[in-house]
Order: sequence, then C-alpha cells, then structure tokens
Amino acid sequence: MEWFPSLIWLVVGLLAAVYFYYKRKYSYWKDRGVPYIEPSIPLGNIPWNRSGNFKEVFEKLYKVRNESPFVGGYFFSQPVVIATDLDLIKNVLVKDFSTFHARGEYSNEKHDPISVNLVSLDGPKWKLLRMKLSPTFTSGKMKFMFPTIVEVSERFNQALRETLKEDSEIDVKEMLARFTTDVIGTCAFGLECNSLKNPNNEFRKHGRLALDTSGINSIKRTIMRIPKLAALLGLRVFSKEMNDFYLGIVRQTIEYREKNNIRRNDFVDLLIDLKNNDTLDEENKVKLERLTMEQTGAQAFVFFIAGFETSSTVMMYALYELARNPEIQEKLRNEINTVQEKHEGRLTYEAIKDMVYLDQVVNESLRKYSPSLALRRIAQEDYKVPNTNLVIEKGTPVMIPNYEIHHDERYYPNPEKFDPDRFRPEVWKARHAMTFLSFGDGPRNCIGLRFGRMQSRVGLAMLVKNYRFEVSKKTPIPIEFSRHSRVLSVDDMHLKIVKI
Repeated sequence: MEWFPSLIWLVVGLLAAVYFYYKRKYSYWKDRGVPYIEPSIPLGNIPWNRSGNFKEVFEKLYKVRNESPFVGGYFFSQPVVIATDLDLIKNVLVKDFSTFHARGEYSNEKHDPISVNLVSLDGPKWKLLRMKLSPTFTSGKMKFMFPTIVEVSERFNQALRETLKEDSEIDVKEMLARFTTDVIGTCAFGLECNSLKNPNNEFRKHGRLALDTSGINSIKRTIMRIPKLAALLGLRVFSKEMNDFYLGIVRQTIEYREKNNIRRNDFVDLLIDLKNNDTLDEENKVKLERLTMEQTGAQAFVFFIAGFETSSTVMMYALYELARNPEIQEKLRNEINTVQEKHEGRLTYEAIKDMVYLDQVVNESLRKYSPSLALRRIAQEDYKVPNTNLVIEKGTPVMIPNYEIHHDERYYPNPEKFDPDRFRPEVWKARHAMTFLSFGDGPRNCIGLRFGRMQSRVGLAMLVKNYRFEVSKKTPIPIEFSRHSRVLSVDDMHLKIVKI
C-alpha cells in the first residue's frame, strides 16, 4: 500500500491542474472587459444540444449586456460571442459577411450523405450550392408550386372535418405537422404522403426522428459542435436508415420522372434540372458543376426537414394566439373573406399576396415564437469590432440571440402582447432592420423563406375562413416549451375548433 499516498497526490494534482486550466480559460472575457456570466466547470454556460435550458441561458446572458456590443459565453472552455448590438449584428450577417460566412456545422459525406446539404456546408462548397439553388426559390417558381399547396390544403380541410365529427378539442400541433409534411413531401419528393389520413406513415415517422434531440441524440449533437472530434469518432448526423429512406425516395422519383418524361413544376423538377444541366454563375460568367444524385437527395431532404416543422410551428402559435385574441381572429377572418370575394371566391396566389393582415399575423407569430432561438456564425479571421478596442478572434463562434431581440422592450414595447399591428409597413420600416431575424439576414438567410411564408399563409387562410379557434381546458396557458425539440416548440397544443 506504499503506492496509495502517491496515487492520492497524483489525483489531487490532476484535479488541481484541471481546475487552474479552466480558471485561466474562464478569465478570457473578464480580461477583455466584456460582460459575462460565470460558467460552470467543465461545461461552460451554453448548452449546444438545444434540448436543455437553451432559452433560459440566453435570457440570462442577454440581461447582463451593457454598453459593450456583445456578451461573453463559454461552450466548455471555448469563448463564444453573444452579439447584442444591432449594428454589430448587421456587420456579422450582412456588411462583413465574408468574415462570418461559416456556420461551423458538422457533416459526414462518406457515411451520411444527406447531412451534406446547404444548411451544413461552408466555404466555396456552400457558395456554389447556394448559387445553384437560389433561382429555384424565386417568386415565379413559388407561383408554379402554389396550386399544389392549395390542393393539399383542401384535403387538409376534408380531413379536419372528419376529425371534428368525433372530437372538437384536438392537438393542432400534430394536425398542422401532418399538413406541412404532405405539402413538403409533395413539393420536395413528388409523392402523396397522405399523413393527413395516416399519421404514422414513413414520411411523418422519419420527420419526427430527424428533429428528436432526446437521449443519445442530445449527446451526439453536443459532440457535433466540436467538428474535429465528431469526425474523429465518425459520427453520423442522421442514421443509415434515414439516409437509405430519403435517398431511395429521391432516386426512385427522379428515375421514374425521367423515364416517363413527367414534369410537375415542383422542387423535384428543379433539382432534376440542376442534376442534368450545367448552370451559370451570372456574376462570374462561369459554369457550375451539376449536382450528383447524393447532393440532389441531400437538398430535397433538408428542404423537407426545414420546411415542415418550422411552418407548422408558426401556424400552431398563430392559432394559439388567435384563440386567445378572438377580436384579432375575427379581423383576420374578415380580411380573408373580403379578399377572396374580390378573387371570385378562390384562394389564388394573388389573393394570398393581397392578405396584408394575414402576413402581419404570421410575422408577429414569428417574432413572439421565433422557431430558431439564435443564429450562429464562425469568425474566419480576427475581426476588430468597429468603434471599440475589442477583437473577435479567428475561430470564435458568434451567436445572435434573435429570440431575445424579438422580446426586447426597446424594439417591441410590451413584447409578450400579441399585436400584428407591429408589422404594419410603416411601423416595421421605422425599426432597425436587425430587430426581426426569424429568417436570418444577409447572404445566408433562409433560402426557403418565400415557400415557408406561402405555405403558412395558405394553411392559415383555409383554417380561419372555415373554422373558429377557441381556448379549451387542455390549452397550455402559459406555454411550456419543449426541451426535446430543435426548434422552439411545445409537446402538444390542444384547441377547441368550431366549424363555421
């Protein structure tokens, strides 16, 4: 047992070394005079897996801001910038985008091809793919897809009528997710998913799995915030089963359309064009490489995942607020009916564009319940913050807490009040451009924002025209946000629905 005291001293020495290592690391922001909150050894104070107290942590960090343009946080021992000054945020997202173009997402091209998509790529690969895909999301292309969305909304209306014969109090979260699953499944994969009739179909099942951050997925996603470690461990972002499912669906759909010369003016057709034809970078006058089948499948996958959950969540919160504010609901219903009458009673692309108050309701829902709590960028070189002596060092993550900005009383008085008039054109124009960031901003903003807005507005127009939404005994007041979702959501949302 002579070795035992030596072992004790070795353990004590190692613990002391770890302690002083972290104390030194955690002095980073204090030494630079940046406001911060004390981190905890060894995790720091930012939970990157999105399933923990992510919202609560950013609320605490945002509150300690002062005249400094940003607040300091830590992911394990890595310093993180929490940008709070709107001009700095504009620099990061727009003006100095070349320094902050990367998101630092992890992907695994060899074993997990659907993870190599527009959201996860950085650098030249991202730039080339963005240039290829941007023309597919123009207003003209959206107009082509519009009839498909209306067709699904009509099936949605029929399915909801049947459901209400059995129960008037239903979970609108699940109901809306099935609607957007069918819309995106049709537009991104050219398939009739029928999740409105069969909520347990393959598309709905895999959609749930892709967004799950509970259990082992939570640990994996934390590790993926350290890309080099994730690559060393060979982690998959998505399972082999999920890769096989989505890539198989895309391959079968494309082969069938090409063999039978079928065109549907949807996202699949646009991807087929990118796969088969050279595209031109108009700015630099150079040809861009065609998409491979794997790249095509990855873009269809991310369009599906990003589109169905965010749009259904926005509609869910809108219906929740309309149920709690019947006067706003009635005002919106009057606009929908009036505009449709002008368009011969039809829900057309032009009619949706004329529904100004509907757009305000969607924007206010996005403000109050922004699906993404924060935007993320990585400094590609040392960056001196204008009008300060502060430097954001190369490799430092920059987080933009858009949820906190959307609830800042300086920009939105009485922020917990649901008030669509905040987004009247003249009121919106008077605010700083960076006070509304639900779709991001700059060259890396959400490429599908037009589609998302269109899908949400069509769904809400159909619902509010035909049904009255009321609070029920099961309605969560106040809302308790889920800790197992990658977007700001709830576990369920029951409302009472009355056919008009």
